[in-house]
Amino acid sequence: MSDQHWWALGVLAAVAAGLWAWRRLHYPSFWLALGFPLVALSVRASWRRVALGCGLTKKRQRWWFTTVPGAIASTGLVKVRRRFQRVAVDTKPFMWLPKPTRHGWRVTLHTLEGQTPGDYADAAERLAHSWGVHAVRVSSPRPGRVVLMATIRDPLVKVNDLPASPQLLKVTVGRLETGQPWVIDFRTVPHWLNAGATQSGKSNLANALIVGLAPQPVALVGFDLKGGVEFTPYAPRLSALATSRAESVDLLGDLVGLMIDRMGLCRQAGARNIWQLPPAIRPVPVVVLVDELAELYLMADKSEKDEIAKTSTALLRVAQLGRAFGLYLFCCGQRIGSDLGPGVTALRAQCSGRICHRVNDPETATMTLGDLDPAALVSARAIASETPGVAIVASQDGQWYRARSFYVTEQAAEHAAHTHAHLTPAWDEITAHLPEPITA
Repeated sequence: MSDQHWWALGVLAAVAAGLWAWRRLHYPSFWLALGFPLVALSVRASWRRVALGCGLTKKRQRWWFTTVPGAIASTGLVKVRRRFQRVAVDTKPFMWLPKPTRHGWRVTLHTLEGQTPGDYADAAERLAHSWGVHAVRVSSPRPGRVVLMATIRDPLVKVNDLPASPQLLKVTVGRLETGQPWVIDFRTVPHWLNAGATQSGKSNLANALIVGLAPQPVALVGFDLKGGVEFTPYAPRLSALATSRAESVDLLGDLVGLMIDRMGLCRQAGARNIWQLPPAIRPVPVVVLVDELAELYLMADKSEKDEIAKTSTALLRVAQLGRAFGLYLFCCGQRIGSDLGPGVTALRAQCSGRICHRVNDPETATMTLGDLDPAALVSARAIASETPGVAIVASQDGQWYRARSFYVTEQAAEHAAHTHAHLTPAWDEITAHLPEPITA
């Protein structure tokens, strides 16, 4: 081999090593400068074949010159002539130029006649395999337009540490599959239902909420029907904690009374909610954390029937009316089924925020996500046990996403509770204006 060949091989090796190092050390710039342009060209070039293979084309009549056989000469040669006639051709949806995203790319399509965004959602998995990407999500910003969001690699494999939450009642608890932060904003979505089996990440999400809300001027109220083993370590930051059903009945009674008292305050001030009140008289918002929701509805014998009815009614009233008066719910449970009674079904209807981790029975996934997109239910059942913290989230924009919460240890949540214990409003002060309960 000549010196020139060795020199060329050396240059190629140096270029390959440099590209590898560039990709490893600063992937965003590598993706924007080199990776995305190549991918965009490939996507545009292959779109006709991909659309045809995924069933997204339509037959349309076009005028075209066609070649038809003529008479066969005695010499054995076939004479042909061209004819201008209408033929059926496969027409692909019009595709705009792809645009880069942090974890892939997105592109806007013009739907063909008779097509709906559901047709593209049904073909999303086939599109992902055709382009060799991790996943393709479909959205429709307006009629006649469909946006394909392609994710090249799963952004939920590794998530960063929990960031600070400077805005009131807003906590960044993880990351969405799009690479965007997963934010729980109680001002926008006041009530949440969080389902998940043991070791699925359900309790970790509650820890992330406590860490995010602890430094904020809010009151935290806990319902821990495990006898207090989950929330007792965070008691310094909790204004009130119920660890049994009897205590839950009393605490829910206080919450209903607090809600009625705030109704009168808003009525006197001519305000529709507490956020329209002057800051000087605005009451502190209350976030209610419920662990093991099913324990509030399970009945061992008929003697508990009245107690369960009181609990169910009070919790439902808080869910129906509490948003305007600064009462917000975050209900967690391993199992949430219709067999627990109509109270659970009614409560679910009031919880517009839905989070479904890995569950042991399909009914819990159906109860949590069943009235949303059926594809969300399929994705929830596909969550692997090796990925704790991964969940299906119904977001405030009306879409559903795969998401993963930041890993927050119990020690970190306990440390936050002790560090910000001085911000805990006393429950007696919050309920000071409530009338004394009537006893027999």
